[in-house]
Amino acid sequence: LFGHVKGAFTSANENRTGRFEAAHGGTIFLDEINSMSYTLQVKLLRVLQEHEFERVGDTKTIHVDCRVVAATNRDLLDEIDANRFREDLYYRLNVVPIYLPPLRDRPEDIGALVAFFAKKYADANGRSIPQVPHDVITMLQAYSWPGNVRELQNYIERATVLCMNDLFTMDLFPSHVRGLAPMRISRVKAGGIQKMCSELVTLGMLEAGDAAQDIHERIVSLVEKEVLLQVLRTCQGTQTKAAVRLGINRNTLHKKIEDYGLDSEAR
Repeated sequence: LFGHVKGAFTSANENRTGRFEAAHGGTIFLDEINSMSYTLQVKLLRVLQEHEFERVGDTKTIHVDCRVVAATNRDLLDEIDANRFREDLYYRLNVVPIYLPPLRDRPEDIGALVAFFAKKYADANGRSIPQVPHDVITMLQAYSWPGNVRELQNYIERATVLCMNDLFTMDLFPSHVRGLAPMRISRVKAGGIQKMCSELVTLGMLEAGDAAQDIHERIVSLVEKEVLLQVLRTCQGTQTKAAVRLGINRNTLHKKIEDYGLDSEAR
């Protein structure tokens, strides 16, 4: 980020301009800023506050003026509580926050993303752009995408390479994406399922508001619907198998499917 001068360390054979110096008058993008070391955070804070820094091994101060855009896949407030991120740096960076919802919350974007990645990897491999049937898009929209857009990108690259007739078919995608195996989930944070449950209830209460009088039904029904949905998908919609896995009567399951509007998932 800050460059170095010749002889600053063993492999420093020549002067090198840092990213901040190169971005003077423009914009610098700092990805996954939550993984930045504490020492580097101190240097970054100085650049943001004073608009100046020194190259490694140099005493000359360099002044810069650039726009800083930073991204993180972690909650920085949690990182602050864990003493992994400086609170003063967080508030210095948090000028115009932009929240990008996970892919599972914007399934309407999947069609456009699939078309973009299919063209990209078809061009890269010297192949025709494959057609994407509606049932494949519907399948992809039903998946939870714990790896977000990068996971979708990887599976579209895979499908493009394996596609033999310029047409995407369901069998080109992993079984868990097709609903034939339990959905993969992202790595659980410390505290496991109990902590996740606590966070879900807290979020549900916040969204419900202080005046709500249906908090129990609101949160419990949300969890129950998701349980039914995922079990139905792992059982390919077969209600008899799903009822056995859920440990409930088939008639009870049938009624819940109707109540939650899951008819399209069952057979």
